[in-house]
Parts: sequence; structure tokens; C-alpha cells
Amino acid sequence: MKKFLIWMRVLLSTALSCLVVFAYSPAVFAFCGFYVSQADASLFNKASQVVIARDGKRTVLTMANDYQGDVKDFALVVPVPVLLKKEQVRIGEQKIVNRLDSFSAPRLVEYFDSDPCAKYGFDDGRLRDLEPTNAPVSSMDSNARRANYQVTIEAKFAVGEYDILILSAKDSDGLESWLLDNDYKIPQGAKEILQPYIRQNMKFFVAKVNIAELNKTGSQSLRPLMMAYESPKFMLPIRLGMLNANGDQDLLVYILSSKGQAEVANYRTIKVPSGDDIPVYVKSEFGNFYKSMFKTSYEKEGRKVAFLEYAWDMSSCDPCSAEPLSQEELRKAGVFWQDSPNPVQPSSRRFPPVFTNDGRVFITRLHIRYNRDKFPEDLTFKETSNQESFQGRYVLRHAFKGETKCDAGKEYQRSLRPRFEKEAKNLSKLTGWNIADIRRKMNISSLPDPVEVPFWENLWK
Repeated sequence: MKKFLIWMRVLLSTALSCLVVFAYSPAVFAFCGFYVSQADASLFNKASQVVIARDGKRTVLTMANDYQGDVKDFALVVPVPVLLKKEQVRIGEQKIVNRLDSFSAPRLVEYFDSDPCAKYGFDDGRLRDLEPTNAPVSSMDSNARRANYQVTIEAKFAVGEYDILILSAKDSDGLESWLLDNDYKIPQGAKEILQPYIRQNMKFFVAKVNIAELNKTGSQSLRPLMMAYESPKFMLPIRLGMLNANGDQDLLVYILSSKGQAEVANYRTIKVPSGDDIPVYVKSEFGNFYKSMFKTSYEKEGRKVAFLEYAWDMSSCDPCSAEPLSQEELRKAGVFWQDSPNPVQPSSRRFPPVFTNDGRVFITRLHIRYNRDKFPEDLTFKETSNQESFQGRYVLRHAFKGETKCDAGKEYQRSLRPRFEKEAKNLSKLTGWNIADIRRKMNISSLPDPVEVPFWENLWK
């Protein structure tokens, strides 16, 4: 009974410590822990990022590619469901995409064990811590309407450093020939991929870099492109991207909705493993940990699944890996349903269009890994009213380092070895890492063995 009361005191002490944290830091420390690191897009060498702001049939799509190479060779060919006009296309801001990435990235959080010998649960310490462009249209090959191509230029304009064409075509052979004859460097095998889009009567958004305009921007990289349109199709064409795939490619999709979570409709959507306690040394190896964990999960699920890494109302976070985006930042990300002091009707003169709504924004972060052999279909999405919060989150629990001479302290010390052993097994299961190596890094063998007490000794106390 005495030991039971001691442990109840320890647990109460921990709980009260949490209450102190809640009182002073309700947002960042609501887990009674603290965010220490994140697994953002920079972990993956071939990671494209797409932001989709969607409400009803209205969509604002932002594409941030990871193109590496001479910009004069850059060509972007994207099937789109509608005929886009110049006022529907804008240059996006990479920093907004980065903000969404940082806000929604899987994260480490850490906790610190309280003194098991403390008489009270409180201590004096604190927890340690888009306007239209007037750029001229550059000259392009005027042979687009040659009958043998069966390609029509539906629109031609410039946005920032991009010269853009909207094409329609009747035959994939003709479209491929036209692109090649007009110096668009497209990968081999494109015509087989283009044909299904032509059968669906989709248009083709084709962008090439205008070097002179790029030099004027002073940017060292290509900026994201944004497009706004209305269509019942809620999809993302990835099959053309597979032609460029040299091995696995990672795609991060941030879907902003006024309703709730979004899911991939034509493939399984599952949650990334989350919530496990892992050894504290992972703090300095979080990048390697997350890449190994993701690869292990990807292989386990048959390499044909979309992983949910984050789902949350964007007005809050728990814990926060970055500050929630402001209304202005969300507008720049394409959110068009926020309240406006001067609401207007949808107009082609505004980008993105402004509609009145309750202003709610829910973010879903999906991580898809694909290659030539996996994900043979384009991604189609569906909006849901599910507002369940979720995050990829991994927990570090730091053992108390001070003296523990009381009875509760001795019990606490004996509890560490099985606790650390469980953390080692968690890490090995998540990553496939050798458990002997993990134990050696954790130095588990130096900890005291847990003492097995015959049950009757406590029974008569």
C-alpha cells in the first residue's frame, strides 16, 4: 500500500506539472510536451509540392516543382479540365508553400520526467526549452495550327517568367510531335500517357521559361504557378510526371478545404504511424528516422497507398511546429472563401475570386510516393466532413537526471530499463533498424535490472 501511494503521488505530480504548462502555454504545449523538430519536404530529394484550395466545384491549384537543371530546358505540361484564360493564372509565392509545409510537417515532441521524490507537483522552473501580370508574350512557333498536328492553341499569354499556351488536341501523336517540333523537351513515351486526357476532352497547360523575364525577377529558382478554375473534377494528374521518374518520387499535397479532411478516392488513404515513444537520441537523427520509417511503412503497405501526415483546423495547432498561417497568407495560398469586408460576386477580374463563408480552413497533408510501376492512375480526391485532428508525431521522454534516493525514486530507476527496451523495440519496428545497434546507442545495459517482487510480499503490507 505504501508503494502504491508513492506511485500515485508521482503520477499526480506529473499531472499537476502538465496543468502548469497548460495554464501558461495553451497552444504550443497542450500535449505537456514540446515540439523540437520536423520532417518537412527538404528531407526528400525528389519532392514536388502541390497546394489545392477547394470549395464546391471551385479550385485554386498551386504547383511548386523541384526542377533541377538548365531553366532553358524547362517545360511544364499539365492536363487541365477547363480552358484557362490569362486572368485565371498567377505566380505564387514559394514562401507560402514552405509555410504550409512547415505547419503540417510530421514532428518530434519531448517530455521531461519530473523528480519522483518531489513532495509537490509544482516547481518554479519553466519548460525548456496576387495581381495580373502585364509581361509581354514572347514569340513562339506559329505553325501550331498545321493540319497534320491537329493541335489548336486555345490561348497564349505570359505570366511572370513563364510563357504559357493552352492547347487542345485530337490525337496524342500530333500533340507529341507539336511539342517536340516546338522545342519542348518531353520524355519518351509521352503520347501513350497523353491519349487518355485527349479522350476526356481535357486541355493542356504548357509553360516554358522566358529567360529575359526570369532574369528580371532576380529569383534563383522557378516560382510556383497558380491557376483558378471551376470544375466538378477534383483530381491531380500525375501520370505525365511518372515519365520523368528515375526511381521513386515523392509528392506532398496540401489540400485546403472549408469542410474537413480530404482523401484519395481511387487509392487507399491511411494514417502514417504516429504517437510512439522512441529513444531520445533520435532527436539528432530525426531526418534519417523519418525517411526510414516512411520507407518501411511504404513497403509494408505494398507501395500503393497515400499517407495522411497531418489533418487539422488551421486556426490552431497542438503542438505547433510553426505559427498558423494568417488570413492574408491563406489568401495567397488560394483560400477564396474567407469573409471579406466588401464581399463581391465571382468575377474574372479577381484572382482568386472572393466568396463569403464562415472562413473555416481545414488542411489535409497527403504524402504519395510513386514511380513508373506504381500509381498508374491519376489521383482523384474527395472532400469529407470528417474534422478529426491527426498528426504524424513521435515522442521523446527524457528520464529525470537528479538524485533519486527516496523509495519512489528507486522504483522509478528500476522502471527505466523496461521502458527504454520498449522504446528500442518501437524504433526497430518503425524503421527496420537493428535493435542491437539501438540498444547500444541507448546504453540500456548500464541501467539497473527491474526487481521482481513476489506478489505475497505486497499482499500483506
